[in-house]
Formats: sequence, structure tokens, C-alpha cells
Amino acid sequence: MLKKFLPDQHVKDIFEITPELLKERNIKGIITDLDNTLVAWNEPDATEAITEWFDQMAQHGIKVSVVSNNDKKRVKHFTTPLNRPYIHRANKPLKTAFYKSLKEMQLKKEEVVVIGDQIMTDILGGNRSGFHTILVVPILQTDDKATKFNRKIERFILNKLEKRGWIEWQGKKK
Repeated sequence: MLKKFLPDQHVKDIFEITPELLKERNIKGIITDLDNTLVAWNEPDATEAITEWFDQMAQHGIKVSVVSNNDKKRVKHFTTPLNRPYIHRANKPLKTAFYKSLKEMQLKKEEVVVIGDQIMTDILGGNRSGFHTILVVPILQTDDKATKFNRKIERFILNKLEKRGWIEWQGKKK
């Protein structure tokens, strides 16, 4: 049961995920969460560093789609300047949005990774859908109201995964 919440990889932030590392694994596409993965949940626009990260991926032929449980206004505002596809109100961890994004990319499941900061939505959904999953440490240790409940459950699950030696979580409060 707990293994459904276990990411295949975990990193400090999105910038540790480089085109070179992805190409080594024959990855041609990324399905990424938005809030607290790419930018802070209360930051409406892409930072210069995130814009450069998207550009780097594009220069290497890696497709990136933003899949978020947030509303259309929020996700569209963020993705439009980046000229990237998105799915809003994705209902993660349900599989539908992951498969829709995969179909739009016209890639095989083995060629795509799912990246996110929440094990209850991004990692569980990516794992249930059969993708390679990468957990990032949340950008902020605070969340919007809708995410606070999930974080409490997530901390409990992360502690269980750590006690079993399955993960060493970098985002713990010291």
C-alpha cells in the first residue's frame, strides 16, 4: 500500500532535473505540477529561472505539460507566456489528466516523467498511471487552504517511508 506513494526519485528542486539527465533515461516529455513545484503557490507568474528551465527543455526537444488541480484562470495565466500546454482542474490523483497529457504529447508512457511536490496527488497519480515519478521539495513550507489537509497526511506517509528506509526526505523541518 505505501509503495503507491513512493516516488521513483526525489530531488531538492526542479532545477536538479536537467535535459541531459532526462535524455540519459530516454525521457522526451514531462508532466509537471504547478504550485510549489515550479513556483510558490502564491506566485502568479513564472520566474526568470523557470522560464529558462522551460526553454532548456524545449531546446533539447523535451515536451513539457503543466497538469494542475488549480483553476483555469491560475494555470492559463502561468502557462500562456511560456506557450505550454496545460490541464487545469486535473483531479489528481485520478489517472484521466495524466493520460490526456500523454496523448497530447504523442509519446509512450516510458518516455514521460511526472514531477510534483505532493505525494497525495502528483506521485500517487503518476504511480497509479504507470509513469516514472519525481518528487520535489515544496518551494514554500506553507500551502493554500485546499492543500493543508493533504500535507498532514503526506507528512505521516513520508515518516512511514523514511522509517522503512525507502526514502530520505530532504524537505523535513529541522
